[in-house]
Amino acid sequence: MKLLLDHKNMFWNGKVVWITGASSGIGEALVQELKETGVKLVLSARRKTELERVKSQSGLSDENCLILPLDLEKYTTLVEFPELILQKFGSIDVLINNGGISQRSLAHETSLSTYQSLMNINFFGNISLSLALLPYFRKQNKGHIVSIASIAGKFGVPYRTGYSSSKFALTGFYEALRAENTNHNIKITLVYPGFIKTNISENAYSGDGSKHGKVDPGIQEGIDSRVCAKQIISAIESGRLEVVIARPKEKFAIFLHKYFPRLFAKLIPRVKVV
Repeated sequence: MKLLLDHKNMFWNGKVVWITGASSGIGEALVQELKETGVKLVLSARRKTELERVKSQSGLSDENCLILPLDLEKYTTLVEFPELILQKFGSIDVLINNGGISQRSLAHETSLSTYQSLMNINFFGNISLSLALLPYFRKQNKGHIVSIASIAGKFGVPYRTGYSSSKFALTGFYEALRAENTNHNIKITLVYPGFIKTNISENAYSGDGSKHGKVDPGIQEGIDSRVCAKQIISAIESGRLEVVIARPKEKFAIFLHKYFPRLFAKLIPRVKVV
């Protein structure tokens, strides 16, 4: 155990890691898992007070932590943010694009403006940070971008039309980005969580863009966020192209969708997802 811990610390020690969505859920769990590895953390989300809470509860200081509030929906304002990190720490090694929002509404009950918000936050907000960092990563000839997608980005899920669309889009973007930047030693890891115990369903959009405000049964029975964070960290350390973090039945659904699409199409409408 001591050897494994030392190896983990050696990998992360001195690295500058930028985590979005760091005020709760998977993002906060990532901070808790990385806080004692010698890493320097940049914490981003909309709520500055919650970011300060995470920083305090993690025992981080101004020397190894930068609070950088941002709103992913206002993605055109994010281009200058990497420079703020460089001014503080002098380098950036890993970007974990974790921030996002889900949806709980049928397509015919969902406004176009809600779809636009989902794409702005989950897709454009996500890739805008990667694009802002890309020139720096290419210049230094290294870097690692991690995008938290979802198993809803592997197959369409009822009540998630906009959410699934935004997560599918991330897969296409990052697989192409990986291919374009192989010669620049830029690593891309796509993460596909299933049901994880977070507040994602409570904060999800309803059809009119209002807050869903309810906890899904699947979320209550899901994987602990710290367990999820550990698997994400392991995937980064080993340079994996992608990782699915889900319960066996969710992984089986991916298998069915890929190899038995007709059977999957018959079964998915019967699955209770809200």
